[in-house]
Formats: sequence, structure tokens, C-alpha cells
Amino acid sequence: MQSTSNSSDPIGQPETAFRVGQRVHFIGQPRRIGTVKYVGAVEGYSGNWIGVDWDADGEGKHDGSHNGIRYFTGRGPNTASFVRPHNLSTGISLLEALETRYRTTSTKEEEDEMYVLSTRNKRVSIELLGKDKIEDKLSRFEELMSASLSYLGVSFPGYPDQVRSKLPNLKELDLTGNLLADWEDVGIICNSLPALTALNLSNNSMSPDITSMPQLSNIRILVLNQTGVLWKQVEVLKESLPHVEELHLMGNELREISPVSSTVVQGFNSLRLLNLENNCISAWDEIVKLSQLPSLEQLFLNDNNLNHVWYPDCGKLDEPDDGYESHEKTFRPFKSLHGLSLGGNNIEDLESVDSLNSFPNLMDIRLSDNPVADLAKGGVPRFVFIARLAKVEILNGSEVSPRERKESEIRYVRLVMSKFHGPPEEIRRLHPRFDELKKIHGIEDEKPSTVTPGPQKMASGLISISLKCVGASMGEMPPLVKKLPATTTVGKLKNLCESFFKLKSIKPILYLQEEGSPLPTLLDDDMASLIELGIGNESTILVDELS
Repeated sequence: MQSTSNSSDPIGQPETAFRVGQRVHFIGQPRRIGTVKYVGAVEGYSGNWIGVDWDADGEGKHDGSHNGIRYFTGRGPNTASFVRPHNLSTGISLLEALETRYRTTSTKEEEDEMYVLSTRNKRVSIELLGKDKIEDKLSRFEELMSASLSYLGVSFPGYPDQVRSKLPNLKELDLTGNLLADWEDVGIICNSLPALTALNLSNNSMSPDITSMPQLSNIRILVLNQTGVLWKQVEVLKESLPHVEELHLMGNELREISPVSSTVVQGFNSLRLLNLENNCISAWDEIVKLSQLPSLEQLFLNDNNLNHVWYPDCGKLDEPDDGYESHEKTFRPFKSLHGLSLGGNNIEDLESVDSLNSFPNLMDIRLSDNPVADLAKGGVPRFVFIARLAKVEILNGSEVSPRERKESEIRYVRLVMSKFHGPPEEIRRLHPRFDELKKIHGIEDEKPSTVTPGPQKMASGLISISLKCVGASMGEMPPLVKKLPATTTVGKLKNLCESFFKLKSIKPILYLQEEGSPLPTLLDDDMASLIELGIGNESTILVDELS
């Protein structure tokens, strides 16, 4: 069996023999990473074999069994392989990776392959201007402030004194996709880099057992995406990260937030940003456990399984312990939160949207890719969100201008007035801001008219809309501005467009183009009127063709 070292010092070099649980990559393919699950003989074949369960699906040939004999259990039907020891690497040190990434110079053969073809089909060599200067600057490790060592097979730190002397000014270190697993190695790396403030360990399969972690007082940003780290490990790490400001935990299959000694998460007094995207959290109760983080400004929860949002009752939460909380005697849940990303969840009720008004400082909200925002699933358009969310300044990544807010709120009130005629208390329950918005914009209730409709009455019910042809076979036509009754249905407007634009044998489809929306909204209900759809003055409707 091939060994990678003659030393068993866990700091200086990795162990020589393969062992179950060890992280490895295929020789020459540092992105093909897996975990050793078996070491020994395979019946019918000579010599020793290493059973590897690869991280990526489809990288293997079986599930850990061969010829009817099970040697180990792989993650899936095609994730496992038996590999000869000489075809696997147990990794290199941090400094070896640094040398590989920043001191590797191109060979004459490689430079000979850098050419373009002339008009006479002859090779013309390319010389990279400033190449020597760049290589010289990158090779002076003591001046490096940022280093990316992703997918180089780093599995251990090397000797701390050497790391410290060669990288005294390194502030940012990216170790994505390496072979690190032991938290003790992470602690050694951080302590060996006195200036380090940002560390990315994404796509390293970290051990669930955290021991011997020193104080990492300088770390401000820690990225642990797709590392398998769960919240119970975060609670242990918390004691070593007193000043961390950003914590990223994407893709770790997190299902719950599990505080150690309280019903809410305590500590993390400096944490401003928490990224929990692409996990498996389904209950908002778990998120409420984060409500007492005093400095939390941005919370990313995209692509989870959340189906309801609510603002917590202060009386039902534990008071923060004196050891963690500031000297303030009163507190409000999520008191510092100004950005909340909820895209790609299962939220379908408007009560969840309305509850966001209770968050004291929330201004930046993402709700895209939820049923409540999908018109095809009974969701509502952008202007309804703006009207219902009193404080939102950025919605789904687009700024809400004062003009868009005013127009959205007026459209929303008109929409409610046209569709709902029940008891006032029922309207207030379903539309909490309805009365407030009517007062803000001076909109009065419509009263039954005793006057026979005439030209003046008709004119007061007209809205001005811009019709713009965008169909490929419609040709170039200037936009038309028309004044139409607000009760005009989508089906009637389609017929009018055929007449306005002389569309022969073309069936039009209509879209509402709204300010701030990245895509226009399909108007597919022929029976719905313009006022019911919230279409107001100076709206733009795109006329396309049915393909």
C-alpha cells in the first residue's frame, strides 16, 4: 500500500496508512473527493483495496457491495468504488497548497502552446504582459492578504511556526473543497495566521465532534456551507468565536435550531448576518429561536420548507441571560433585523406577509418563488405586496420608489373596493392596511349614484393605459395610449387590441408591465376587469401573440 508520508505527526504530516473515515481524493482529480469506508482485501482480487464513498452522486460503480458481498454501505446505488491505494491521495499541507497555487511557473512546453493563428494560418506566440511582475508579487507570501486554496487537497495545516512566518498578513483564506475534517486542524490554522479575519471551509466534510478549539478572537466571517455542520455544533463553536459577524451555513440539511441552555439562541453578540439558505427548516418556531440575537441585521432563509411566518410574542420568550445581553432592560424580537430573505419556500398565506409589518426595522424582503407570489398558484402581484408591507424599501431585490409605493397603494385600495363588499370588520381582517391607506390617499367609499350615467360620470371612470405591441410577427407599431372604462375585462381588451392594431389571424395575449418587477405579469383571466386586477392610470400593457 502506498503511503504519502513517513511521519505520523498529526500537525506536520498526515498518517501513512489509510483508515476508515479518512477524507481522500483521486490522484490528479482533486475535485473527486470521498470518504474511506473500508480498507482490506476484496474477494477474488489480490492485494489491498480502499473502499471509497464519493461525495458526488454517480462517481462510483456500486453501493459498497461486490459480487454479493457487502463491504460497506454507500450513500447511494452508484457512489462507491474500490480503489488501489496508489490511486488515492490523503492530501497535502496548507503551505504545499500555497506553493502549488502561487509559485507554480509555466513550463516552456505550456508556453509554446499559448498561440493564435494568423491570417495565413501560422502560429503566433502570445506573451502575457506583466506576467513576471504578477508571479513575483504572488510569490511573496509575506505580502499576501488574501489566498484561495480551493480544491487542492489540503488535509492538514503543516508546522504552525512556518505558516505564521510565511503568512503574517493573510486576512482572507478560502479552503473550499479540501480534505479537512478535524476541528483541531482548523484551530491550528487560525492560530497560525494572526491577521486572519475571514475563513471559508465550504465543501469540507467536518467532524461532528468539536474538541480543543482555541479562542478565535480575530475571525469575523466564517463560511461553513455544505460541511454537515448542524446547530448543536454551532453552539459549541460559539464559545470560540466571540466576535464573528457573518456565519454561513448553507446546504447542511439543518432542520432545527437547538440552543443549549434556553429556548432561544444566546450569545453571538456581534453576529450581523446569518445565512441558512438551502436547508430543511420547515417550522417558523425554529427561526423564532434566533429572535434575541442583538445585532442580527440580515437573515437568509431562501430555499427551505417554511410555510408560515409570524412575529413572536415577547411574553412567550425567555429573557436573555445577563451574561449575554447588553445593559438594556427591555428587548424586542428581531430588533435589529432589516433584511429577511424568504424566497423559494412554501408560504402561501397573506397573513404571513402582513406579519412582516410587526418586525420593527424590516425594510428589505424577498418573497419570490413562494406560492403567495406565484400568480399561477393563486398568488398576488408585486403591487399588493408593496401596499400590504408598510415599511418595505426593497422587495425581491428591486427598490420600491416613492412613486411606485403611492401607485401600488392606490391600486390596492381600488382593487379591494371593487372586489369586497362584506362587513367592514371582515374587510379589515382580510386587509389590515385598507382603512389606513384610504385615509393616506384621501380615497372615499363609492356611493350608489342616483344620477343617470352621462358623459361626465363616464369620464370619471376611465383610466389611461399604454398598449405596446411586442409580438414577433406584429411588426413595429408605435405604442397606443387609450382611455378605457375601469370595468373593461381582459377578454374585451384583447378584442379591442385586435381592432386597434389590425391583427389579422393573430390571437393576442396580454401582460402587465410593472415598475420594479423583473418580468411582466400574464393577464390570463378573460373575465377579470382592469380595476379588479389593480390596473390604474398610466399602466403599460404588452400585447404579445399566442404561439
